[in-house]
Amino acid sequence: MERIRRQKTVKIVVLGDIGRSPRMQYHALSLASHGFKVNFIGYEETFPPDNITRNSNIEINKLKPFEFDKGPKVFQYALKVIWQTITLMSMLYKTGKCEYLLCQNPPAIPTLPVCRLFCFLTRTKFIIDWHNYAYTIMGLTLSPKNPILLLAKYIEKVFGRTSDHNFCVTYAMKEDLSKNWNITAKVLYDRAPREFRPISLDEKHKWFVKISQQYFVFGCKGRDQLNLPTSEITRTTFTHKLQGLIHERADRPGLIFSSTSWSRDEDFGILMDALQVYETTYNLANNLPKLVCIITGRGPMKQHYIDEIGDRKWQHVRVVTPWLESADYPTMVACADLGICLHTSSSGLDLPMKVVDMFGAGLPVFAYEYKTLGELVQNDVNGFTFKNSDELAKMLVTWFEDFPYNDAQNQIVVRIREELVNFRRLRWEENWDRRIKPFFES
Repeated sequence: MERIRRQKTVKIVVLGDIGRSPRMQYHALSLASHGFKVNFIGYEETFPPDNITRNSNIEINKLKPFEFDKGPKVFQYALKVIWQTITLMSMLYKTGKCEYLLCQNPPAIPTLPVCRLFCFLTRTKFIIDWHNYAYTIMGLTLSPKNPILLLAKYIEKVFGRTSDHNFCVTYAMKEDLSKNWNITAKVLYDRAPREFRPISLDEKHKWFVKISQQYFVFGCKGRDQLNLPTSEITRTTFTHKLQGLIHERADRPGLIFSSTSWSRDEDFGILMDALQVYETTYNLANNLPKLVCIITGRGPMKQHYIDEIGDRKWQHVRVVTPWLESADYPTMVACADLGICLHTSSSGLDLPMKVVDMFGAGLPVFAYEYKTLGELVQNDVNGFTFKNSDELAKMLVTWFEDFPYNDAQNQIVVRIREELVNFRRLRWEENWDRRIKPFFES
């Protein structure tokens, strides 16, 4: 009788929010699609998407967060590391044996030492997916000579070298890992999954109707639209239904989309200043549309910027900061006229996942320029780059001049969207199978 082959298990460790870790979610889905059992270990601050929670090969194992905010910051940090060490090691053993452990970095402490120890004791292959360097993120708030920062860098370097395999997000990071830390890594570029795609006018209209029930800026004022069921609403701020067909409104505002972590590695003030210039220019010109700017995400500085937006009292620029469900996020991206990315990278070696999503949806992008960005965004080829708020403001005014009937500008949009078709030909699933799957077959 033929021996039944045992299902192999992979533990995926994210010492952060599983719901906001798309790359590790995609790893989990790819592994599950090839028959691996996946133990997904991390925090659940936001609910993961349905394709994760309903997958029979994926089991989410929630870590209990550290909740203590008394005493000096150094004391709190030390207690947090001890707590995470105990809870993570306990969960690794609680979830049983595995053949592979795939760990996201950052954070590095205590993730890398704990995972390395577990793999050593259980003879498990240890794999690190390098998204960035943890010590460079700490360097946003600590001085370069801070003992904690120096210790963190040392731990990240030493334990990073002990892995069996390494993945990373750019060729610049691959070179840096090899040159400075003697670590060999395989580059796996982020690619949008199939959920991110251009959508039809009918799909846009349905989305605008849906979101207008919560955010009135998307809805169309008028007595004939009051108290109607959503299925009977014929007009939104951006679309209208005429003789059974959906059309874009000629008087619609421009729709900008951005996603942010509201943290120090994204200077949101650049966008605020650029929108202020647009507001002022609107009052001086007669050929610009009003703007609706959608900004999604959570983070420590969100309320600060929401308060600043309120203080500006703009009349022609509206900023909305919704929290979107995972299933709705790709639709919102695909509905926009323009995407804006403010990601700067603490190490200068990673790439913004949000731009990958925008490209997947066929959305033209303005992105903040830094040294590695060229691996994703080529200026005036598949997107545009800016270096400061003045450049961004000029680009916004030019982009929306005589919108939506500027033939020259519309030709640029068509050219960019055609270029993005090439980008979309390689999706995450195919890219993962080609570059990463062999590591889990050895």
